[in-house]
Amino acid sequence: MPIYEYICQECDTRFEKLRPLSKAEAPIACVACGSDATARAISLFAAVSRGRNGETRQVSGTGGGCGSCAGTHCATCSH
Repeated sequence: MPIYEYICQECDTRFEKLRPLSKAEAPIACVACGSDATARAISLFAAVSRGRNGETRQVSGTGGGCGSCAGTHCATCSH
């Protein structure tokens, strides 16, 4: 079951919930204020790899600041 991120449009609280795919877009109450005015947020993730010597390296193309970023810097959203 995936974890989805949501943001409350009333109090700006971001929270995560473990929900089935079929419920991803279903209404959910804010964990802070209880409002139903919530929306699913775009989730960001980072990918890392272990090198031969055990060092951790960021995988190319991850760590952008928004969903349209291809690298580590985005001119459209300033991340």
